[in-house]
Amino acid sequence: MTYQETIEYLYNELPAFQHIGAPAYKPGLQNSELLDEYFGHPHCKYKTIHIAGTNGKGSTSHLLAAILQKSGYKVGLYTSPHLIDFRERIRVNGKMIPEQDVINFTNRYLNIKEFIKPSFFELTMMMAFDYFAQQNIDVAVIEVGLGGRLDSTNIITPDMCIITNISYDHIQILGNTLPAIAREKAGIIKKDIPVVIGEAEGEVKDVFLQQAHTAGAPIIFSEEKRTISESRHTPAGQWIFESAEYPELLGELNGLCQEKNASTVLTAVKTLKDIGYDIPAEAVYEGFAHVTTITGLMGRWQQISINPRILCDTGHNTGGIQYITAQLQQEKYNTLRIVIGMVNDKDISGILHMLPKRAVYYFTKASVPRALPEKEMKKLADKEGLTGKDFPSVPEAVNAACKDYIPDDLIFVGGSTFIVADLLNMERFH
Repeated sequence: MTYQETIEYLYNELPAFQHIGAPAYKPGLQNSELLDEYFGHPHCKYKTIHIAGTNGKGSTSHLLAAILQKSGYKVGLYTSPHLIDFRERIRVNGKMIPEQDVINFTNRYLNIKEFIKPSFFELTMMMAFDYFAQQNIDVAVIEVGLGGRLDSTNIITPDMCIITNISYDHIQILGNTLPAIAREKAGIIKKDIPVVIGEAEGEVKDVFLQQAHTAGAPIIFSEEKRTISESRHTPAGQWIFESAEYPELLGELNGLCQEKNASTVLTAVKTLKDIGYDIPAEAVYEGFAHVTTITGLMGRWQQISINPRILCDTGHNTGGIQYITAQLQQEKYNTLRIVIGMVNDKDISGILHMLPKRAVYYFTKASVPRALPEKEMKKLADKEGLTGKDFPSVPEAVNAACKDYIPDDLIFVGGSTFIVADLLNMERFH
């Protein structure tokens, strides 16, 4: 198979959550364990760090990978979903897995496809683990796909776990209360393995404490460590964090949510140093200041055009949207133009209720089967007092916003990872 034929096979022959949602989710670790055995337990050949949470786990994963790489480690990074190229999911020292390695792994799987029926995520996860072993990496940063307890990545025995925060997302799978969701995320906590918690309070914090106690795992709450004493934005929109150990720490990622992520990462760095990792201060500075260049991270309050001024963000649930709406309030513009679409398994009404009323909307849908039709979204938005037009594709919506744009306007594109993916795939922004 060619590379394109291989990608089509992976998407068309295996259930892909990215495309069809909950029906593709295979709870339990049986397939992962069978694949792991067949491919020779590749994740046992290097150290791992496991990162779960509702929001921020992508930024946290990339920041930690960047810091470890600048510390001299050879670092594997496994994240999902991708925005432009499938190979974004699997990187070593920031470089994507080569196309030929994707083909080779898939061909090896074809030998056992009659005996093991994995999901798209289960198989691509094992592709990452196998590739990391072939590359003789030192450590892999592994982002949980969905939940934690039954996520296929939970076959690893990491050096450290991180749970960034808990918010409402995937409630049809993980539960419809925050403690229930927390219990699923807390399933990555394991005996004697330290776990860093980014944000937690009340019942959610109790869930983590109980799980850590039951598992016999040291637990560290980032908020209690107060690693960051104060923070401020630069005129360029970047963060400067003040920390006793890292004064004047410049953060390249400039979304408001990055303040919480930075605290979590610095707590994680301290924890890794305590268990023997060699992470010099310079590596922390380099990782924070150049994370997008080092790791290829995209879509986090990213400005992709100056004239017209276009910002995008992958935040897609109420926990993420609250930061986006707060950030939009701080921006200066004449007219705010919002290109937005969502997938059909989110709290759409809850998110629409949070969005600014004084904006011009361009309702659209992403090019995935899970996408909510743009006309249905417009009807729901009308009930929330949001005014605008609907467009059948992201390029059409973005082009319409650009046509309407006048100097001092701001175009924001988001609502879904897949909306941002379609934006970044537009030829004019390559």
